[in-house]
Amino acid sequence: MDRFLSHFTHRFDAKGRISIPAPFRQALGRDGFEGVYAYPSLDAPALDCGGNALLAEIDALLASMPPFSPGRDAFATALLGTSEILRMDSEGRVMLDDRIKAALGLAGEAVFVGQGHKFQIWEPSRFAAHLEMARERVRMMRAGQGDGIAA
Repeated sequence: MDRFLSHFTHRFDAKGRISIPAPFRQALGRDGFEGVYAYPSLDAPALDCGGNALLAEIDALLASMPPFSPGRDAFATALLGTSEILRMDSEGRVMLDDRIKAALGLAGEAVFVGQGHKFQIWEPSRFAAHLEMARERVRMMRAGQGDGIAA
């Protein structure tokens, strides 16, 4: 499978490392990316992560905008200017910067959430609340109540 599916909760070890779930490492490997491309999500208190496929989507988005336009500059800054390449060790562990961990509220563990073309890293209780809101939004959409966004 070349997509990021399911969700996994992993603990930080004593040295502050956390293991990328094996299925996610396999998807990154098939994608040919060395490590994990990561940036703060634009929409959630999470870290968006992926490989070459995610970078290609960002490049396509930026290419669709006029060069030097304010919109293109804003997206480039938000998606590329705040990004990091997380290097995995031989056991698939990465280190998250203390600044990122503090911003996301990460302490003892984190949830890795597959979203097909990318995955996110969440603080567990924040993810639980987000998941419940997402499920409610889907229920509203299926019931024909628009896009599920409460006014």
